[in-house]
Amino acid sequence: MTSRTDDIRLGADIGGTFTDIALDVRGTMFSTKVLTNYAAPEQAILDGIAIVIRDAGISPSEIGIIIHGTTLATNALIERRGAKTALVTTEGFRDVIEMRTENRFEQYDLNLQLPTPLIPREDRFTVKGRIGAEGQELQPLDEAALEDIADRIAAGGFGSVAIGFIHSYANPDHERRAREILARKLGIPISISAEVSPQMREFERFNTVCANAYVRPQMADYLARLQTRLKDMGADCPVFMIHSGGGLISVETASEFPVRLVESGPAGGAIFAADIARRFGLEKVVSYDMGGTTAKICLIEDYAPRTARTFEVARTYRFSKGSGMPISIPVIEMIEIGAGGGSIAWVDAMGRIQTGPESAGSEPGPACYGRGGKRPAITDADLVLGKLDPDNFAGGAIKLDSTASEQAILRDVGERLSLDAMSTAFGICEVVDENMANAARVHAVENGKNISDNLMIAFGGAAPLHAARLCEKLGIDQCIVPRGAGVGSAIGFLKAPFGYEALASKLTRLSRFQPAEVNALLADLKASAEGFVRGGASGRIVCEITAFMRYAGQGWEIPVPVADEPFGDDAVAELKALFEENYQRFFGRAIEGLDGLEIEIVTWSVKATDVRPAVARHELTTGKT
Repeated sequence: MTSRTDDIRLGADIGGTFTDIALDVRGTMFSTKVLTNYAAPEQAILDGIAIVIRDAGISPSEIGIIIHGTTLATNALIERRGAKTALVTTEGFRDVIEMRTENRFEQYDLNLQLPTPLIPREDRFTVKGRIGAEGQELQPLDEAALEDIADRIAAGGFGSVAIGFIHSYANPDHERRAREILARKLGIPISISAEVSPQMREFERFNTVCANAYVRPQMADYLARLQTRLKDMGADCPVFMIHSGGGLISVETASEFPVRLVESGPAGGAIFAADIARRFGLEKVVSYDMGGTTAKICLIEDYAPRTARTFEVARTYRFSKGSGMPISIPVIEMIEIGAGGGSIAWVDAMGRIQTGPESAGSEPGPACYGRGGKRPAITDADLVLGKLDPDNFAGGAIKLDSTASEQAILRDVGERLSLDAMSTAFGICEVVDENMANAARVHAVENGKNISDNLMIAFGGAAPLHAARLCEKLGIDQCIVPRGAGVGSAIGFLKAPFGYEALASKLTRLSRFQPAEVNALLADLKASAEGFVRGGASGRIVCEITAFMRYAGQGWEIPVPVADEPFGDDAVAELKALFEENYQRFFGRAIEGLDGLEIEIVTWSVKATDVRPAVARHELTTGKT
């Protein structure tokens, strides 16, 4: 039997329509696309592996490592297909996830509808017990009440539990004790916010632990099935998952914290684009990833994608910030909308063409797939416009039916607007391109950037078909469609480092800064982050430390990178100078001349990654779009 080697690596990306497989055999790339199997997502991976190993002439046992990313967790949150979940929280805070922050993302809409919380009110339970902001116990935990709550959860048919107590980021003892009590009577997964997202701001923290608990049973079951099926086919090699921050983690960690996978597939695409930017010396890049179900835009500066500690899933109101479901984890920052090749085209009550967010997916798929789909999708419009070769779609795996596309477009859209098939298809593509352009503008403005200053890298199965028109709308005059664009995210997985970011909130004013106390906290965070990475990293592990700081009284903080070394007596002066330097870079000037204005640290972050070899720099010849 042939043994596995580390120079044969495989990336597998499950999307809403296609599952992409990329196999790197000692520098030679083999790839394929297969339709995603909703009933058994792992089957599409196995089918794809069978194709690429046949093309490469190797056996499954020779694969050295498999790196996997998926949108299954994201889709479960968006489509509300997770487990029935109970929330156990501090008495008086039952409605935090429904009240949100009380901010209106559109102040002039009198009929504004806030997103529905993941867990309905009747499934939220409260218990007495209180931790203070400094971590001190103000009221003991009511353990007898927890015993009663456990009985009610057991009788309610719940599949998962989320625990979120006030100020648990400062002292997790109550949450851990509550988990112990519930676990004695419940045989279901229990997630606690102090481990999932140990950060200030209870709405974001509670929502994140609820999301983790909501998708945890489904993801744990899927990952267990995947590992079993891979071993059965002979691929008995390490399997790692790419998380939303762009690093690799073990399957065990992913099963416990599946919310970290919410943007795992798109993260691979951002890494793919960042690697191209690094190889060709492109300092300002916007990556455009359009697949079968969604489209994603990500800004890349100095060869690295922008990152954040919080992002939103399923923005609903014109892509407005605040209209989605906040998830508080380290993530590659991007904007995502329901505009993919499978997005359905329709006509609204005002006679306007609309696209998405509903997608035909892979089952039944667009009308042209011949799998029972009757409604027109973006892929049908692309086919009618001649952008696709009906005999060579997805490498020839699917033969497209042009007649079915024309009939669907005319029946559902064209006849209602008195347009022929060609004009209707053009209108559908114009609408989806404008939707994507609007989302890109919003994302750039939210980050204080001018989108037209960037070069575009387009990848994903549908992006190259729409990139030129999107560039025209955004004022971007250069675009790259790289080799392997159709499976860009899967290739990006192969370039991702082993990495994990550990965070902890500890509100500290610089005037009260205690170096020894902070050094101890950072040592704990480093040990935690390195522990997640060490199992897979083969080289040296480096740590990046970030302090999230603000002026006292401000609502949000900025990231301030600091040196990876213990703080000494001069720490306050160093941190003050670093904060003012970064504040000026973010906002144009620091705030000066106000007596008594203090600076405070809100959260500390330690990101551990393995050192990757440097890549060769290449020259790039570009042309106008």
